[in-house]
Amino acid sequence: MRDLARRVEAATPLGRDRALDALRALAILGVVLGHWLVTALVADSGTVRGASPLNHLPEFTPVSWVFQTLAVFFLVGGAVSARGLAAARARREPYRAWLAARLGRLFRPVAALLAVWTAVALAVLASGVPWQTVYTLGKLVLSPLWFLLVFAALTALTPLVARVHPLWPLAVVLHVDLIRFGLDGPAWTGWINVAAGWLVPYCLGAAWARHGLDDRTAGRLLLGGAAATVLLVLFAGYPAAMVGVPGAPVSNLNPPTLAAVTFGIAQCGAALLLLDPLRRALRGTAAWAAVALVNLSAMTVFLWHQTAMIAVTVTGLLAGELLGHGPLPGLHAAPDGYGWVLARIAWLPLFALALLVCVGAFRTYEQGGRRPFPKRRPDENEEIRRA
Repeated sequence: MRDLARRVEAATPLGRDRALDALRALAILGVVLGHWLVTALVADSGTVRGASPLNHLPEFTPVSWVFQTLAVFFLVGGAVSARGLAAARARREPYRAWLAARLGRLFRPVAALLAVWTAVALAVLASGVPWQTVYTLGKLVLSPLWFLLVFAALTALTPLVARVHPLWPLAVVLHVDLIRFGLDGPAWTGWINVAAGWLVPYCLGAAWARHGLDDRTAGRLLLGGAAATVLLVLFAGYPAAMVGVPGAPVSNLNPPTLAAVTFGIAQCGAALLLLDPLRRALRGTAAWAAVALVNLSAMTVFLWHQTAMIAVTVTGLLAGELLGHGPLPGLHAAPDGYGWVLARIAWLPLFALALLVCVGAFRTYEQGGRRPFPKRRPDENEEIRRA
């Protein structure tokens, strides 16, 4: 591990902002943990259906505030895309080549996921598994892909949106919600916010890349976004949960609401305030190696984390049937009590282990088959010292 950390350090460009990579890693891991904590698969009458502990335990709503971190990912994505496009223009690289490189890493692992799950779905349907179960599992795996489609579209539009002030898409979100909720307008208007809502943190990231955002601005984003979110939840009827809750009349995330966007602004402010502490923490080779390794497989982790949870859940269900055991708490029992929460936390290491297996099997699609940190032959003096 020490050798790997040294190789990661040696392969890192001198000017790389490691805090950006740390924020991206935190955002991805936040989404993963959030899904594992608030998503349940319940075995019921021969089928498997989705459920959420937030239906039964609304006091755990703050979990969604901690682990719904997509705004931070769009913030970092906007900054990286704006910087990368500027660098490509400086070296006269064609826009198409820059975009192909950016999108290739997104969609190569998606192709692998779709191929595997198409085969799995056909196999389990042929074996007699009810369609409802296959639909539940497929929806759980494929629903995160909307995020990649939006991110890819914004990346492609970087030359057009990199200089858009974040207040413009925020104004669009505000007016859409006024029409949708205040004037009882058609529900489809909310889907305009899928682009406008995530454009707000993306444009913040682009602004950060262009001229920087100081701590004073970050503090204003944090306090202003948090205050606006509290007011919207308390007095405008927006849900407190920042994730979708099955059966709830309104979701803050699907499509994004004004409350989700203001909450994302607060998260972006907090992320910007963390930059200097993260830079200091990542001066050590071990911490930076961990962050770099997560980033090398970030899309693989994001795409396969639900598959890992499903694999453990289905294995537990089959084992329970063979042993004559009922639904296992925290795995495929109803998430209706504190016991389920404690049991689910105990299952998280197995979810993580299954995810590591998935990453080991499919990370090459994200990395394009390249070995990012090739082993180097020790020099003669080091060989003598070891002897």
